[in-house]
Amino acid sequence: MQLDQTLLDQANAWLTPVFDEDTQRQVKAMITASPEDLQESFYKNLEFGTGGMRGIMGVGTNRINRYTLGKNTQGLSNYLKKSFPNETIKVAIAFDCRHNSQSLAKVVADVFSANGIHVYLFSELRPTPELSFAVKYLGCKAGIVLTASHNPPEYNGYKVYWEDGGQLVPPQDGEIIAEIESLTYDAIQFTPNESLIEYIDREVDQAFIKSSIENASFHTPEKAKIDLKVVFTSLHGTSITITPTVLLQAGYTDLHIVKEQAIPNGDFPTVKSPNPEEPEALAMALQLADEIQADIVIGTDPDSDRLGVAVRDTDGKMVLLNGNQTMVIMTAFLLEQWKQNNKLTGNEFIGSTIVSTPMMLELASAYQVECKVGLTGFKWIAKMIRDFPEQQFIGGGEESFGYMVGDAVRDKDAVASTLLVCEIAAIAKAAGSSLYQELQNLYVDFGYFKEHLISITKKGIDGAQEIKQMMSDLRLNPLKEINGERVIFIEDYQSGKATNLFTGEEENLAIPKSNVLIYYLEDGSKICARPSGTEPKIKFYFSVHTTVHHTDEIADAEAFLTQKIQDIIADMQLS
Repeated sequence: MQLDQTLLDQANAWLTPVFDEDTQRQVKAMITASPEDLQESFYKNLEFGTGGMRGIMGVGTNRINRYTLGKNTQGLSNYLKKSFPNETIKVAIAFDCRHNSQSLAKVVADVFSANGIHVYLFSELRPTPELSFAVKYLGCKAGIVLTASHNPPEYNGYKVYWEDGGQLVPPQDGEIIAEIESLTYDAIQFTPNESLIEYIDREVDQAFIKSSIENASFHTPEKAKIDLKVVFTSLHGTSITITPTVLLQAGYTDLHIVKEQAIPNGDFPTVKSPNPEEPEALAMALQLADEIQADIVIGTDPDSDRLGVAVRDTDGKMVLLNGNQTMVIMTAFLLEQWKQNNKLTGNEFIGSTIVSTPMMLELASAYQVECKVGLTGFKWIAKMIRDFPEQQFIGGGEESFGYMVGDAVRDKDAVASTLLVCEIAAIAKAAGSSLYQELQNLYVDFGYFKEHLISITKKGIDGAQEIKQMMSDLRLNPLKEINGERVIFIEDYQSGKATNLFTGEEENLAIPKSNVLIYYLEDGSKICARPSGTEPKIKFYFSVHTTVHHTDEIADAEAFLTQKIQDIIADMQLS
């Protein structure tokens, strides 16, 4: 294939003495024998998305390696020193189970220390929510975690946290990116000042465990805890270092860990994908649950910020709840606990996202608290806490299996959430109910909401162009009718405008701009389209709902809404 000269110039820059011999050797090999790989490796710089920076490990500007992460860290160091002049700057660094995570974490620590910044580096892998906690606990100005969440094994990533423990948000992320982009690779200071690198583990672990138990415990009777049989799997990830200890110290002693998945391993050998959103990932845990007749199954992703939950339905069969369902059941429980303890004053709020279930708004209304809705990504929920310090944050989540209990951690937190969902299940079982039954009761009280997500993968340069075109078509030639229902309203978060298709009236959206489109149909259905910020995918979110008056009606409502979603997908030609 014919290579673009600009691309060749990019690659040739990596053949200079700034880069080590092995890197130069790999670049030469691609130039001579693998032009397609060269193009994928150098055609752009890795970008910050909704979950930070993620990419395939390898050489090149579009890959995760010591140079791209070194440049990030040099730029962040420069920004920190400008932001906090004449102050002692401290940062915390954690890493997950992925290949090269520990060595890349040390590279990041080296660069920070070379710039005179004090580094707290976890000595071993730890959950991402513990890093968020550590930033505040240790009085750091920033934090970094090396992780690619539940992406395939060839990926790694770089997430940046600010002094409040939340991820970067605009305009700060743009300012830091501009600082990074202004640098050349020879500006990276790789030679460490080892005296500024301090290894941490036990003290922060104990503080994090204590905080998790305090935030997610609700005076559940000890017998109820003992009577709950729990199966837990860490899916070869970081949660094994903390979560079992949290559960045991909280009183959940009938705990059964999937041993085959308890050893951290970046290859994730027992699963196709270490993503608790996918039923296959929890297959071994579900099998164990049936063998021992467990009440609940909980699995966490590699960096322990997402959790998947399975519970027994009314027929005694294990069923996997989706992220919206776990979010609703946890939020409803928290709201009820706050109400029973006379803590609701009208100055509280819960948090959600524009692609999550509208049922969160119904819960907020019933308990007379505010539901703040932000863009996709927990950094926006963390920003809500930062922007409204006069209000109390109760809890919040998003459809992609993430939840946050209180504000001790400013990111989705599968550690405290695992304990919280055990509390809900234990209390329900002790009362002769179940977590599943409690969810059914919520549907009767607030309406039966059903959500569905499809992700369409489009890899590489051509794929990125296809995704761009799909969004352009939906934006410039909007659908007027979907599945026989008229489109009444379109929210375009890229333009910041909401348009009423009936009247032509436009409103300004209060949420920051992002490449997201939401269609609202006349029957109340909601369809959202957005490109993934971390993967080569375009995602479509569907939300439909109906009224049920008794739990006996839920099965028919489920069938009706499932068919409605499938009809919408077919009509939009997405299947």
